[in-house]
Amino acid sequence: MDSIWLGGAEWLAVLRIGLGLWWLESWRHKDRKAWFERGTGINWAAGIAAKHRWNAVRSGFEVMVAPRPRTMAYVVVYAELAIGLGLVAGFLTPIALVGGLLLNVLYFTLMIHEVAEQGQNSMMALMSVVGLFGMSWQVWSLDAAVGWFG
Repeated sequence: MDSIWLGGAEWLAVLRIGLGLWWLESWRHKDRKAWFERGTGINWAAGIAAKHRWNAVRSGFEVMVAPRPRTMAYVVVYAELAIGLGLVAGFLTPIALVGGLLLNVLYFTLMIHEVAEQGQNSMMALMSVVGLFGMSWQVWSLDAAVGWFG
């Protein structure tokens, strides 16, 4: 594959690192005190889920998230941090990419009727797919240094 400046594997690493920085920014801008103590993020999501036109989203939220809002707030916030760190460092990269893809699909599904973040979640999901199938951990990663994931 011909490209300017970097080779294909390096450009995929740039994409992976950029996606990781995006996840880290998502984690950084959250008011964690509000998320953990006042439940702002989960309360916001509960309002969206309650009005969702898909019954599966409403019932899934009621079964999985509503009974444990504080735990789910920690899961969401620290999943974003773990995904970001994993992608930037290239550590357990395929797992981080799949985790990020699942989180973006979850966010996208929950907010399918909200136009605010559909573009962000679809772009991040696309980057995860490209990073995963392009094996973006081949260079500039701890995975490559250790020899994981061939």
